[in-house]
Parts: sequence; C-alpha cells; structure tokens
Amino acid sequence: MSRSWSPRPRRRYVARPRSLWRRLVDYGLAVIILGLLILLAARLDRVETRKTQGVAIINDGDSITLGTERIRMRGIDAPEYTQTCRKNGADYSCGTLARQSLVRLIAGKPVSCTGWQRDRYGRLLGDCTAGGKDLNRAQVEASWAVAYGDFESEEAIARAAKAGIWAGTFDQPQNWRDSHHGEVVEKKHGTLASIGDAVREIFRFW
Repeated sequence: MSRSWSPRPRRRYVARPRSLWRRLVDYGLAVIILGLLILLAARLDRVETRKTQGVAIINDGDSITLGTERIRMRGIDAPEYTQTCRKNGADYSCGTLARQSLVRLIAGKPVSCTGWQRDRYGRLLGDCTAGGKDLNRAQVEASWAVAYGDFESEEAIARAAKAGIWAGTFDQPQNWRDSHHGEVVEKKHGTLASIGDAVREIFRFW
C-alpha cells in the first residue's frame, strides 16, 4: 500500500508593524543626522588654512606672537619659561634656555606661520618658518623641545645626543604644568586631538 507524502505547510512570517513611538524616534534621528550633514557641508568652507607673518615676539620655547596673533607651535612642547630642570646635581632655568634657543633659530628674521587649528585658549596651532628653516622641527633637533604629536624621530636623535634638556633630567612640560596650577595646561595635539579640534573649528562659526 503506497502512501502519498505532502510537505507540511510552512508558516508565513508576518512582520509586526512598528509602533508609533518607534517610528517617531527613527524619523527624529534621521532629521538630526540630516541636519548635522547640512551644517557640516555649510561650514566646511569656513575651515581654511590661516597664514600670518611678521616680526615675532618670542614668548617661550614653543609660542610666539605675530602682530595680534598668538601662536602655539604645533607638534612640539618646550619647557615652560619658569620651569627648571636638573643637570649635574643642580637646578637650572631650562625654560629660559628653551626660549633663547628659539630666539637664536629665528635670529631676527621675519617669521611665517600657517595653521588651521586653534587650541582651547584661542591660539593658532602653527607650523612656523624663518629664513626657510622649519622652527618646530629645529627646536626639537636643538634638544630644547620634546615631540608633542609629531617629530618623534627628531626627538630620538636629540635624546641620543644627550644635549639640551636631555643632558640631565627634567619633568615633561605637560607634567610640570599639571603640578603648577597657576600655569597654562595644554593637551597633546596628536591625531585624535586634531580630529576634535577640527570639529570645534567647524562649529566655532555656528
């Protein structure tokens, strides 16, 4: 006796309709994302490289003033002007020497700085040159600034030469600022910080 076999009918999946609240949330998120994209597109043209040049006032080993523009040299960190370091068992004014190093590098020549970011204090984060010399790089090579988001290979060479601040011991400028509450405390401007600065720069014009 033969039996006929027929497959069991499959159950059909019926999608449940989304609740009104869920749809409203989805629409709201879509509107917010669209608005942010429109704002970003409208403000991108405001983010542009700024260039300033002239006779520099040297504030310390990594910051100068050109006219009314205060500039923090990007990618480096020099001892603060009042900071001391230690060599041969004695303290010395490494912050003053770091400033003098930058004075020698500039040597009275006009300085040109370009940049598009600003730090939390409104200073332009600049790449600066004088007489065709890259001052940011040269200050690290001269052993009077540490790499601060850039110039790591230059720092390694300076460290091996045991000159400038590397001839003795010193607190990293950031650590020194953290322990001296009256001083300016700055954040390292590496890749992630640069992304954050770019976002702040876009929304600064809102």
